[in-house]
Amino acid sequence: MPILTLLFGYFFPRVVIALLYLFTSWFRQGFDGVILPVLGFLFMPLTVLWYGLVQYYYGGDWSTWPTVGIVLAVLLDLGLIGRGARRRK
Repeated sequence: MPILTLLFGYFFPRVVIALLYLFTSWFRQGFDGVILPVLGFLFMPLTVLWYGLVQYYYGGDWSTWPTVGIVLAVLLDLGLIGRGARRRK
């Protein structure tokens, strides 16, 4: 089941963010305002999802694995790795 949830979050991050925002307190704990989550929802959904995960499960502690995860999420959102990189070639 965790693998299915992970794949759903990768392929449909905006849906997962909306569900988490409506039914849990993930993003209420991680963000103080509304502007950053909305901008992240629109432009960098995987990064916002990973940031919320780190704030909720790791307590905001940015050790090695959370930092590696945020770097990968940013690279995937910017299209430097994944489908966006293949389209440019």
